[in-house]
Amino acid sequence: MARRQHLPEVPLATSLLLLCAASTPSSRIGGFPALDEGLDARGAHDAAACRLPPGFDNHVLCSPSRAAAQTAQAMGLDATVEVALVDMDAGRWTGRSFADLSAAEPAALSDWIADPTQGTADGETMESVRQRVGGWLDGMAQSPGCVCAISHAMTIRAALAHALGFPLVTTPAIDIAPLSAVRLSFNRIWRLQAIAPH
Repeated sequence: MARRQHLPEVPLATSLLLLCAASTPSSRIGGFPALDEGLDARGAHDAAACRLPPGFDNHVLCSPSRAAAQTAQAMGLDATVEVALVDMDAGRWTGRSFADLSAAEPAALSDWIADPTQGTADGETMESVRQRVGGWLDGMAQSPGCVCAISHAMTIRAALAHALGFPLVTTPAIDIAPLSAVRLSFNRIWRLQAIAPH
């Protein structure tokens, strides 16, 4: 009688959906939102109409920002706060518009526009964001199942750089609009499955 062959066990995959928070006044006009800035009327409306793919609504995490929490609430999701998902810290520029900064600190704003990965003068660099969200991603890779994480454009760009290993300097070229969804999967390595605009 032939012996039954045992195939090697295939590890279960992690499916991660990174959802950008809905629009705020700062994202609408251009600027650096404060942690307590909420959604604008259009953002709240769009979030209420947004639905997750099947399975992703069972485990939802969100940035500590008010905008991320309101996005989850508008979508009818019960989200747990994850500090690693917070937006890039803009230091003293937090809460200020590009128009205001262009008048007050034109040279510094021009430097930031030329290379936003360096962060503001006293804010967080993209590398520090990558390390923060990368450590969280490494932990998620060990947790099979479907997870939705509501975060912010710069944090999602840093997550992509960490997961896929491309240079941070390329990340500003990735368009992550409000309510855009980036889908990643992990099975031995991270793979990008889709970037879907809202």
